[in-house]
Amino acid sequence: MKVIRTIESFYPYVTGPANQAFNISKGLYKQGIESPIFTSFFNAENSKKHEYFNSVPVTRFKIERRLMKYIMTPSMKKAIEKEDFDIIHSHGYRSYQSSLGYGIARKMKKPFVVNTHGMLSAYNNFNMGFLSKLPYITYDIATLKNVVKKANMVVTSSDKEYSEALKFGIKKEKLKTIPAGININDYTPEKSDSSKINLLFVGRISRNRNLEPIINAMKFLDNEKVRLTIVGEEAKSSETSRPGYVKELKKLSKGLNVDFTGPKYGKNLINYYKNSDIFVYTSFYENFGQTILEAGAAALPIITTKVGVAEQIINHNENGFFVDFNNPKKIADYVKELSSKTKRQNFGKKAREKVRKDFGWENIIKKYVEIYNSIS
Repeated sequence: MKVIRTIESFYPYVTGPANQAFNISKGLYKQGIESPIFTSFFNAENSKKHEYFNSVPVTRFKIERRLMKYIMTPSMKKAIEKEDFDIIHSHGYRSYQSSLGYGIARKMKKPFVVNTHGMLSAYNNFNMGFLSKLPYITYDIATLKNVVKKANMVVTSSDKEYSEALKFGIKKEKLKTIPAGININDYTPEKSDSSKINLLFVGRISRNRNLEPIINAMKFLDNEKVRLTIVGEEAKSSETSRPGYVKELKKLSKGLNVDFTGPKYGKNLINYYKNSDIFVYTSFYENFGQTILEAGAAALPIITTKVGVAEQIINHNENGFFVDFNNPKKIADYVKELSSKTKRQNFGKKAREKVRKDFGWENIIKKYVEIYNSIS
């Protein structure tokens, strides 16, 4: 079996969808199933056209045109049509690469699978005016939502994404929920002897991530005993988002024990999880919430809003706590409740076991193979 995988952007530009695409293809190759990746040069201008990541072959195509976030790589079409493949599997909904994958699969009478990565009606969850939503609405009208409505299988990453997909008009029999996976052994926790409690946030810093309550919670905590580290770079949730969010957050953090590190990747990022004590996340909305999963894998107690995958990992007051979108005092209270190292370790151990059981890549790859076998 050969599964062509298309995605708008890929490593070295690190995103949740790219991470999933790579690990799915890598897992398939281990089982003797070919799954090359076709992508663009977006944020990978200095990369090679052809290269391997681990055992996974990656081919990049020139960006001919770009309309806002819609990145067009028309030369990808001929390249895929020359391949002898069984299935096309695309990542992301409103992308040229998924539209192209759908069109080629339909033309060549091959099965088509698409991962939504939460990109169906997510714009309704952001504080966006009608003009900001218009490009998304226009795309849906122009394409009749065919990429997802006529796919052989649509894969969502969480229960919330599944419910959203049903509302979007996708038939139940075409929907399958498979969460993003994680290599849990990479996150094996280390003993921390720090006298401070280290709070951690990781993610692209955009206004929908709602970091103000986390920073304001520090006003109720002892700066000598608690430190907050914010890992990530500023990103826009849409092309019309107002810039300058990190600057505003730094101003809000003045006089508090808050450190902005900028983006971190790979082992460097994992070390931030290993050297932290509590993960805090107050986003308004998440497609999935990869960093929540990573925090659980690192055995961190998690304080979070009910977004993305959080409800599939967190049992309130057992391995973490749920908070409202704007309640810094409650966040501070939960941090104080976790001031006991024994309690933090107990919570963290339960979070890690939950992640190990439900999100290990081995089990997830089996689920993808089952999908491929069912439609091929």
